[in-house]
Amino acid sequence: MTHFDLTPLYRSTIGFDRLASLFDTLNSPQSSATKNQSYPPYNVERLDETNYRISMAVAGFGEDEIDIEQKGTTLTIRGTTAPEAKASDTDTYLYRGIAARNFERGFQLADNVKVVHAELDKGLLHIALEREIPEAERARKINIANSLKAA
Repeated sequence: MTHFDLTPLYRSTIGFDRLASLFDTLNSPQSSATKNQSYPPYNVERLDETNYRISMAVAGFGEDEIDIEQKGTTLTIRGTTAPEAKASDTDTYLYRGIAARNFERGFQLADNVKVVHAELDKGLLHIALEREIPEAERARKINIANSLKAA
């Protein structure tokens, strides 16, 4: 029996059941299996029942170089840097470990999840998400009426 590590698929779904969307994600052309999604690193946090946060390490990118777009249930984050000026003869790197490459990262959101706000702080991009539960899907208390009439 072949063992498949499906952990990368779980990281990019926010606000809905992971198992229900697993097979859809496998067949998607943008899935993690078909696209290298290792840069930039990120965290997905569940803050409470309806609030989530994506934190992404975007060192070297300014606010004007990052584009965040939500189209339907797809959240796309793009980072585009201007081409560096040609290094002069005096510039010599002994080690260059800070990546300065463009990126695009996509997340699949549930139907009722929306981006609340985004902020860039100390090299981390924080995106706040909120799941709005429609009134028809919220739990409600049903009162029991007394069917006996007073005589």
